[in-house]
Amino acid sequence: MGTILVTGGAGFIGCHVSGELLDRGADVVCLDDFNDYYDPAFKRANVEPFRTKPRWHLVEGDIRDASLVDDTYRRFGVTATVHLAARAGVRPSIRDPRLYQEVNGLGTLNLLEAARKANARTFIFGSTSSVYGINSKVPFSEEDPITRPVSPYAATKRGNELMAFTFHHLYGLSVTCLRFFTVYGPRQRPEMAIYLFADRLARGLAVPRFGDGSSARDYTYVDDITAGVLAALDAAPAFEIVNLGGSRTTTLARLIELIAEALGVEPRVEELPPQPGDVPITFADVTKAKRLWGWEPKVPIEEGIRRFVEWFLAHRLQ
Repeated sequence: MGTILVTGGAGFIGCHVSGELLDRGADVVCLDDFNDYYDPAFKRANVEPFRTKPRWHLVEGDIRDASLVDDTYRRFGVTATVHLAARAGVRPSIRDPRLYQEVNGLGTLNLLEAARKANARTFIFGSTSSVYGINSKVPFSEEDPITRPVSPYAATKRGNELMAFTFHHLYGLSVTCLRFFTVYGPRQRPEMAIYLFADRLARGLAVPRFGDGSSARDYTYVDDITAGVLAALDAAPAFEIVNLGGSRTTTLARLIELIAEALGVEPRVEELPPQPGDVPITFADVTKAKRLWGWEPKVPIEEGIRRFVEWFLAHRLQ
């Protein structure tokens, strides 16, 4: 399979993808800066099992550092890129839009430029369902117009998709932009809703619920996302934008119930006003992924939450 650069390789999705690539015989270069967006100890724990594997290599650094990025491609002979590093999160992006533009915008440009110069022609980009913004048509299709993102995070990710197409058009890079729909599962980031809710419920605390609980999300188990990333990497099409989602919706109120049931507790809820940047619904049309790669989600939310809670109780950091 050659040498695959996984940016954000110590993060939630990145460590799952890295593990699967190693199992398939690839050499994996993890580029991660272990920043303090959340406790870096979570990321250190994610990659600890890889440290003894001779085909796994760690580069600690920032994708905004163009020289470091160029050197990484050159030093390891990178042949393909799985770009998952980003400043994530809708609400934090509203507080610090400049940081999001710098990391997501400039960082992605650095990687595309380095991939071009190194002739690493396969480039998989982790985008997001947030790009759909206020989209009244459901389910969301890759053919829908993307004109109303409602957070700086979403806007930077859409900008990354456009820049990736430009590099495909000008230099022939094979680019796949994968729009992830609310990924969850073992090793999830601690500030994300499912982890946060599980942690508070396990400690007997109330869950903060923004809005009346009717907002709905398309939750996607991390193993399904990993399978989609590998399918895109194997196919390496000229240029595609593809949804990866669970292809069903779950309300916020029902999500809290499912987590509480898996923990064996009664949920308590703290009702709060809706948050700026939140959208009422996300819902993936995954017809394209199925047509291109035979991919479809396999883990329903009920089973996925059970698996997550089982991992959470065994491995959460105190």
